[in-house]
Amino acid sequence: MKITVTVNGADYTRDVEPRMLLIHFLRDELGLTGSHWGCDTSNCGSCVAWLDETPVKSCTVLAVMASGRRVMTVEGLAVGGRLDPVQEAFAECHGLQCGFCTPGMMMTARWLLDNNPEPSEAEVREAIAGQVCRCTGYENIVQSVLKASSRTDLR
Repeated sequence: MKITVTVNGADYTRDVEPRMLLIHFLRDELGLTGSHWGCDTSNCGSCVAWLDETPVKSCTVLAVMASGRRVMTVEGLAVGGRLDPVQEAFAECHGLQCGFCTPGMMMTARWLLDNNPEPSEAEVREAIAGQVCRCTGYENIVQSVLKASSRTDLR
């Protein structure tokens, strides 16, 4: 099937298998390897991207379902060569170790802050509850999101 998807502000048209998952479209067709493919069962959340400004686990969305829609990946967070405040806070607060879950965590954190610029610790924990991190114990991830929420340049 021929699909056209806007990814990180650019339009892409490709012929894809009807059963191709969005995560494979992003990684294999577009070369956007920031989003990770971890479990293929929607348990880990490392593949979170935005579909029309809503976080989705891209291993559960068919690429054809994204046709005519907007997708944003972790690569789309940085603008003009400048890291997003969420990305900076993750680096400053050591919100990553192996980095596998980090793209999905950042996409979820950015969505949370866009919808709730001053979340409580409990709200941050609730937002990331659908994602698995096996390295950090979540503490530094939560602190990263809270630090990003304190930034005055949060767009």
